[in-house]
Amino acid sequence: MNWQAIRAIYVFEMSRFFRTLLQSFVSPVISTSLYFVVFGAAIGSRIDQVEGVSYGAFIVPGLIMLSVMTQAISNASFGIYFPKFIGTIYELLSAPINFLEIVLGYVGAAATKALFIGIVILGTSALFVDLSIQHPLAMLAFLVLTCLSFSLFGFIIGIWAGNFEQLQLIPLLVVTPLVFLGGSFYSISMLPPVWQTISFFNPVVYLVSGFRWSFFGFADVPIGLSLLAIAGFTVLCLAIIWWIFRTGWRIRQ
Repeated sequence: MNWQAIRAIYVFEMSRFFRTLLQSFVSPVISTSLYFVVFGAAIGSRIDQVEGVSYGAFIVPGLIMLSVMTQAISNASFGIYFPKFIGTIYELLSAPINFLEIVLGYVGAAATKALFIGIVILGTSALFVDLSIQHPLAMLAFLVLTCLSFSLFGFIIGIWAGNFEQLQLIPLLVVTPLVFLGGSFYSISMLPPVWQTISFFNPVVYLVSGFRWSFFGFADVPIGLSLLAIAGFTVLCLAIIWWIFRTGWRIRQ
């Protein structure tokens, strides 16, 4: 394993993040505050509690998942697409490093950025509501796994994308709606039986449910299914990336 190559890619990607650190810090703080004003104040005044938890606290895991997923995809997709766009991807492919080292560098940096955003949102949320995390280690594990898996997904999108517009296509049209419809701001048990059944076909439900369990100790689906879902998604993304580098799809074109 060429750790020097991994470090070089990782440091290069993180340096771009630190150049815009103020924007990266302020943006999630403002957006989280707006969510609490709209959902916590306006809707929360009509919904007292959900499963014995105040509505303002109930939406915190969903807010974190929404931002972490979109940030992980965005950072990873742009990180690998930009070398394709300017042509430096060929220098990377001709270097004495394998695909795993390339993936570790780019995905590791994207996951670190998303994790930072998640922690910032968690800290911002604590300013608005009283939070008690029942399983802090499980919370951290779910957060890290989500950052890694969706960074892998974003890496795939960055290789697939043919222009900058396509980088935002899947996050805006697929991921964000799935998060909003995945129980981020409500409990699946509040839905009619038919819609509950439909919701279980949404993979984000399992991620949000498991993450919420780490906060409050209850979940819409068994915690084992949540772990299985995120593990399966991670393995699937790794398999697709292995196939991409093996065949050169969208890389050597």
